[in-house]
Amino acid sequence: MNRPDPVQELVITTGGLGLIRPASGTWGSLPPVIASGILVVLGAGPASDLWWIHALVMVVFVIAFSVVCITGADGAEARWGKDPSPVVADETAGMALTLLLLPTALFSGELFFVMTTLVGAFVLFRAFDILKLPPAWGMQKIPGGWGILLDDHVAAVQAAVIAWVVFLLM
Repeated sequence: MNRPDPVQELVITTGGLGLIRPASGTWGSLPPVIASGILVVLGAGPASDLWWIHALVMVVFVIAFSVVCITGADGAEARWGKDPSPVVADETAGMALTLLLLPTALFSGELFFVMTTLVGAFVLFRAFDILKLPPAWGMQKIPGGWGILLDDHVAAVQAAVIAWVVFLLM
């Protein structure tokens, strides 16, 4: 197994955020949240007429970081060991998936409410990613990049489901 090349290593660690200690996964989850917040401030949030820009950015995050996670896992594991903490491309993809699945209405209204939505989604995703509730725990046992990635996608769906439940109960 070869080490990841420098560009792949930069992406699989989400620009080096995975090298920050403690809580590398938390750092790796931030870029989609920040991008979403910027898009909302610029008028391209999910509840705007330019909703498709937000959706496109989140889809690009999900696809790009998922592909890098899957293809770069062998090299990353050769360098850092099994399910290495510097690899946070899975958290970046998972957080973007959470934001992509949220109810659009959570992004309407006052900026404070929208930012509260982003923080809430972030906390929910991190909680589910850390807890690894079924079936996430089983996904983590899949070898290679798929195992690194799929538990985060499951956590993303779980976080989005809870956000939907809270939204529907409001």
